[in-house]
Amino acid sequence: MRNYNEVLSDISVGEPVFLTKNGRGRYAIVDIKEYEKMTAELKLFGELAKGEQSARDKGWLSLSEVEKEFGLQ
Repeated sequence: MRNYNEVLSDISVGEPVFLTKNGRGRYAIVDIKEYEKMTAELKLFGELAKGEQSARDKGWLSLSEVEKEFGLQ
């Protein structure tokens, strides 16, 4: 990259810079905070999917059952 500093100065949260090769999208450069947010969201979605699958396999708990389980009653 000949204009590395110029490309990096254009990167901001929520606005990735796309690099192309032969006119086609090849890479996306994102701000590190944006990258960390995306990976945290993916991890959260994965855990939520596991929880949903567990509920489908083992059954759902009612609100009162959850409150009892966590000592909230």
